[in-house]
Amino acid sequence: MGLSEKEEKILQQDTSQLADHPGMIFIVHLLMDEMCEMPDKEHMHKIMNKHLGETDCFCHDEKVAGFAPKKYIANFENGKQQVHPQLMIMECLEIKNPIMDDIAQSQLWECPEGDEILEFCKYQVIATDMLAAGLDYKDRAEMLVDYVEALVELYPTCKAVVFETSKKMFTREAIINCNIPKSARFIYYAVNVRFFNIQGTNDKIVDSIGMGTLFLPDVQYHFHDVDPDAVVNHAYNFLTYIFDNENPVKSGDHIDGIFDGQMSQEIQWNVQYEDSLIQPIREVIDINMGEFASGNR
Repeated sequence: MGLSEKEEKILQQDTSQLADHPGMIFIVHLLMDEMCEMPDKEHMHKIMNKHLGETDCFCHDEKVAGFAPKKYIANFENGKQQVHPQLMIMECLEIKNPIMDDIAQSQLWECPEGDEILEFCKYQVIATDMLAAGLDYKDRAEMLVDYVEALVELYPTCKAVVFETSKKMFTREAIINCNIPKSARFIYYAVNVRFFNIQGTNDKIVDSIGMGTLFLPDVQYHFHDVDPDAVVNHAYNFLTYIFDNENPVKSGDHIDGIFDGQMSQEIQWNVQYEDSLIQPIREVIDINMGEFASGNR
């Protein structure tokens, strides 16, 4: 199935590409146009404490810095092992391999200048979490939002941030100036809702990627003859419902659909868990849009 988007460039589907296991480490790339040094320990500790509460700086040198936010406790082995998650920040290095493939680069909706940033930024700082999969998913989301906002304050020369799992990109200024509610920021920052035209047809696909970090499902719509912007808005609303309510959705459930561009209780769409149509292959909640649905179900 050929995919087309952005100036009708043909994108190739690769169903051999599998998503990371749910709950894998969270990775962000801070993109730089010049090499930078690791900030000094005292300054880093101050900024991390400002955003994350009291932290333990358990390592710091020119190659790596590590912080453990004390208010978070991850549970492993059914609660028998409890540890503070670790937030790791690596030294600035030259970018050796492309951060994005063509499909990811076609989906930079929140960062129109993304192509230019990727071309001119030759260096990056990689930051990750560790031992965080055992956190309550809302605690992990809150921690990661605060972590990213601390990182962009720590690195004033950062041009943009790329979230590894979803490949969503924001300029540093967009994160610094973000004014949406704190509880909504994980989905806003780290979950990308993508849009594809299916080559040679009137069919379209809207899907999300990035919810797996929190052990939550992504969503998928395969449809025709509906405004894609309305479907994208529906996807973000549905993802927010999944996040706010600890994902109560089961195969065979029905959800509110779209009428005249808005969500409507008068329209009910069936949902079921399926493998995604677009890479990386992962389990998603597929929304059957009734008369507007495409493909076989």
